[in-house]
Amino acid sequence: MTTSMEKPSEPREPDARKPPGEVRAQSPRALTRARRRQAVTRFWRQYRTHRAGLVGLAVLAVIALLALTAPLLVGADSQSVTNAPGGPLEEPSGEFPLGTDQFGRSLLALMLWGTRVSLTVGLLAAFLSVAIGTLIGITAGHFKGWYATVIMRVTDWFLVMPTLVLAIALATVLSRSIWTTILAIGVTTWPTTARLVRAQTLSVESRPYIERSRALGGGHGHIMSRHVLPNVMPLVLAQTTLVISTAILTEATLAFLGLSDPTIVSWGGLLQDAREAGAVSSGNWWYLAPPGLAIAVVALAFTLCGRTIESVLNPKLGVSR
Repeated sequence: MTTSMEKPSEPREPDARKPPGEVRAQSPRALTRARRRQAVTRFWRQYRTHRAGLVGLAVLAVIALLALTAPLLVGADSQSVTNAPGGPLEEPSGEFPLGTDQFGRSLLALMLWGTRVSLTVGLLAAFLSVAIGTLIGITAGHFKGWYATVIMRVTDWFLVMPTLVLAIALATVLSRSIWTTILAIGVTTWPTTARLVRAQTLSVESRPYIERSRALGGGHGHIMSRHVLPNVMPLVLAQTTLVISTAILTEATLAFLGLSDPTIVSWGGLLQDAREAGAVSSGNWWYLAPPGLAIAVVALAFTLCGRTIESVLNPKLGVSR
C-alpha cells in the first residue's frame, strides 16, 4: 500500500546535456554513409577551386552527352556506305558542316558515332588495366617474399617493353574486334598502376592499426579488402583518369594501323580511312582535322581531370590551378 506522503512518479526527461538529434546513437552503417558524404562534399569543394579541372570536366560532360544522344541526333543509317547522302570528299558546307568522307557520308555524323566507340574502348580498357594493376600491386605489397619478387620482375619486364608493340602483337594474333582492342590495351598498360599501388600498399601496411588487425585475428583477405584497398582507392581513381587518355590514344593508333574492327566507326578508323583516301596528299584537311582534334581534346580533358584529382588527394604535388 502507498501512503499519502509518497509523491506520484514523474516521467523521466531526456538528458539535457545531449542534443535532441543525438539522444539515439547512430548505427555504424549510418556513420559510414555520413562520413562518405562529407568526404565527397569536401572533395568537390576542393576540386572546383581548380580551373583546369573544371574545364576538363565540362569538356568531358559535353562529349559524353553527345555520345549518349548520337542515335537521336543522327540516325544509324548515317554509317551506311550504299545510302550516303552526299558526294565523295565534299568540302564543309551548310548541309555537311564537316564535309563528307570518300563514300559521301557526313563526317559530323561519323564523328558522333566514333565518340561512342572511342569512349567505350577507353573506359573499358582503362578499367581492365587499373583492375589488373591494383590486384597485382596490393598482393605484391602485402605478401612480399618470393611472390613479390617474381611478380615485380614480370612487371619490370612489361615496363621496359614498348606498350604499343605489345598491343600491336596481341591485336595481330587475335581476331579483329572491339573486345580484342580492349584486351590488347588493358593487358599491356597495367605495370605503372601496379608499381604505384604497391608503393602505397607498403606505406599503408607499415601503420600500427594493421598490426592490431593482425593481432585480433584479421586474415589476409580482411586486411587487403578492409584496410589496404580503401586507402589506395584515391590513388587508383586518379590513375584511372590518366590511363583513360592513354587508352584512347592507343585505340586510335591501333585503328589507324588497321588493327581494329573495320566495321566499327571510331576516330582512329576515320584517320585510317582518310589516309587510304589520300587526304594528306590531296589537301582534304576536313577529313583529317576533326578526328585528330577530337582525340587530342578528349585526351587533354582526361589528363586535366586526372592531374586535378591528384592535386586534391595529394596537395603536396602542388599542381597549378
